[in-house]
Amino acid sequence: MSSAPTTTDARPLTFRRYKDGDHQPRPWQEEIFDADHSHKCPTYIQSTPPCQASCPSGEDIRSYLNIVRGIEKPPAGVPWQEYAWRRLTEANPLPSVMGRVCPAPCESGCNRNEVEDFVGINSVEHFLGEYAIANKLQFPKPDKLSGKKVAVIGGGPAGLSAAYQLARKGHAVTIFDERAELGGMMRYGIPGFRTPRAVLDAEIQRILDLGVQARMNTRIGTDVTLDQIKADYDAVFLGMGAQSGRPLPVEGSDAPNCVTATAFLKAFNDGRLRHVGKRVVVVGGGDTSIDVATVARRLGHIETVHESDRPEMAIAGHAAHDAAAISARQGADVTLTSIFTVDKMQASRHEVEHALAEGIAIRGGLAPVAVVCDAGGRAIALRVARCEATIKGGKLEIKMIEGSEEDIEADLIVSAIGQAVDFTGLETLNNGKGGITADRNYQVKDQAGMFVGGDVVRPHLLTTAIGHGAIAADGIDRFLAGEPLDRRPKIDVHTWDIQRKLVEKGMAVSEVHEPIRGTDASNVAVHNFDNRSDRYVIPHEELFLGHFPYTARHKRKIVTLDAERALNNFEERVLPLTEAEAIAEAKRCMSCGLCFECDNCVVYCPQTAVFKVKKSQSTTGRYVDTDYTKCIGCHICHDVCPTGYIQMGLGE
Repeated sequence: MSSAPTTTDARPLTFRRYKDGDHQPRPWQEEIFDADHSHKCPTYIQSTPPCQASCPSGEDIRSYLNIVRGIEKPPAGVPWQEYAWRRLTEANPLPSVMGRVCPAPCESGCNRNEVEDFVGINSVEHFLGEYAIANKLQFPKPDKLSGKKVAVIGGGPAGLSAAYQLARKGHAVTIFDERAELGGMMRYGIPGFRTPRAVLDAEIQRILDLGVQARMNTRIGTDVTLDQIKADYDAVFLGMGAQSGRPLPVEGSDAPNCVTATAFLKAFNDGRLRHVGKRVVVVGGGDTSIDVATVARRLGHIETVHESDRPEMAIAGHAAHDAAAISARQGADVTLTSIFTVDKMQASRHEVEHALAEGIAIRGGLAPVAVVCDAGGRAIALRVARCEATIKGGKLEIKMIEGSEEDIEADLIVSAIGQAVDFTGLETLNNGKGGITADRNYQVKDQAGMFVGGDVVRPHLLTTAIGHGAIAADGIDRFLAGEPLDRRPKIDVHTWDIQRKLVEKGMAVSEVHEPIRGTDASNVAVHNFDNRSDRYVIPHEELFLGHFPYTARHKRKIVTLDAERALNNFEERVLPLTEAEAIAEAKRCMSCGLCFECDNCVVYCPQTAVFKVKKSQSTTGRYVDTDYTKCIGCHICHDVCPTGYIQMGLGE
C-alpha cells in the first residue's frame, strides 16, 4: 500500500479563485445585474504590465517577449531576433551588458510570481544582446539632421543613453569624459568577469557609429569650463556620475591601507592592482561591496611583499604589482561586513550566494567603530560592534549594542558604503546635498537647456541611469525645438503602439481627434480600444491565472566557483540561454494587459458575439472583436481572459 504524497512531493496549484479561509463571495453587482445579462460589454484595454512599470530604463518588456515567443510577427525579411532586439533597444542601447549585471527589478514585479516563478526577463535580454553582437547589428541613422549640437558630460550609462537617444533624433552629440575610455562605472567599477570588455566595447561602438563624437581625458570644470561648453553647444546633459568613494566615517580611516571601493575597483580595472593583502575587510552590503570582495578573493596575496608592492601603493597609482606575476599566489581571507543582516543586505541575492560559495565570509549586523592602526599608521584591524539597523521614514537608524565590540584583523580595509560626486570646478551645480536638483523632465533647476541624469541626481542602478538619460533626451529634443516641456506620464515607460503596428502591416490609419466615444466606427484600433498604459499597471487580480500551468523557469547556466577555483579566475560566470531556451522562457510571459491570442474569449462566448478579426485586418492587439448586437454582457469573455485585456464597460 503506497503512502500519501508528502507536502514537498506535491506540485503547487497554479490558480484558485478562492483561497483557504475565504468566506465572502465577491459582490454580485460587479458581475451580473439581471439574470444572465447586463448592460456592460467587452472593451479592449491596454495596460502596463508590472515588469515594465518596475523597469527603471522603461523597456517595452512585454513586446519583445511577445516577439520572441512568436505572437507579434516581424515585418517581412526581418529575423525575429533582430526585431525583438530593436524593440528592446528603443529604451536601452546596452542590453548585453544589462542582461548580465542588472539586478532585474522587473522580475520582482512580474505577475508570474503568483503562479510559480518570475519570467527570466534578464536572461532573454542577455540572449538578444548577444545575438546583436554576433550578427553585427547596427542602429539606423536618423533620416535628417537638426543642425543642433548637444554636449554630454560623462560617458557612463546615463551619458551614453542620452547620447544614443539624441543622435537618433538627429542632433550632433559630443561626449566629454575625464577617463581614457567610455563606460563609466561599467568599465571602471564593475569587474570584467561580470561585464566582459569586448561586450562593453561592442555596445559602446554601436552608439558611436551613429555619429556621436567622444573627447576623452577632458574634464569639464578644469580642462574646459562649463561656461565654454554652454557657449559652444545648444544644450548640455550632465551625467558625471558619482565616482568618488566615501571613506569610513570613523577614527583611523585615513590610514594608507584603508581605501574606498571606487579607488580599489579602478585600480583593478586599470590593471594596476595585481594582489591584495592576506586579510581583506570590506565594509558595505551592496553590489559594489560584493564586487570588491570577489575581486579580492580572485587576486589573492603573495607571500613576500616589499614596501613598493603593497596594495595601497597600486591603488594610489604609484606602482604596478610586477611581483605578483612571479610570486606564489595564495587566496586572501576576505570578510564582508554590513550593518544589515545578511538576508536584508541590498546586494543581489545571487551575488551574495556566489560570494559565499567562493569562501567569502559575510557578517551582517556589524557597524564599523574605528580603524585600529599600528605605530607606523597602517591599519591592522577594523573595530566593529553589533548593531540593529532599520530604515524609518526613509532615514537610516542604527542602534549600537554596548559591549559587543571586536577587532577583525586586516591588511587592507575597503569602504564600500556609497559614492559621491566630484564637483571640482562645478561647485555652483551642487545643491548642498552632494547632487544636482532637477525637475520631472530632468532639467536642472533655473538652468534652461541644461539637463541631468544618473547618480548625480540619485545614486541607484545602472538601468536607472539609462532611464534618466532617455527622459532627459526627450526634454532636450523638445527644448531644441522650442516646445514646452510637458509633464511626463504617470507611468513613464516605452510601450506597445497599436497604430504603429497597423501602419507596419500596410493598413491606412486615420487621425484620432479625441474625445471619441469608442473606436468601433474608425480604423484606428480594435472596437472600443483604450490605451491606459500611461496611467494603469495591471495587477495579478485582473488576470485569469487558471490559464497558466505550472512551468519551471528556464535558467541560465551560471558557473559557481568554490574558494580554491575562484583564485585567479577572471572568466565570465553567466552564460546566455540557447535560442530554444530563450523562446521557451518568453512563452512563460503572461502578456499582462495585452492580448496574446489564446482564443479563450472566442471559444467560451455563449452568444458567438466575440469573433476573430479577418487576417487582412488583424494585428497583435487586434486579434478579436465583438459583435455588440449579439453580446448580452455575461462577462464570460472577461472572466476567461488570461491577460486582463478584456474589461467590461460601455454601460457606465
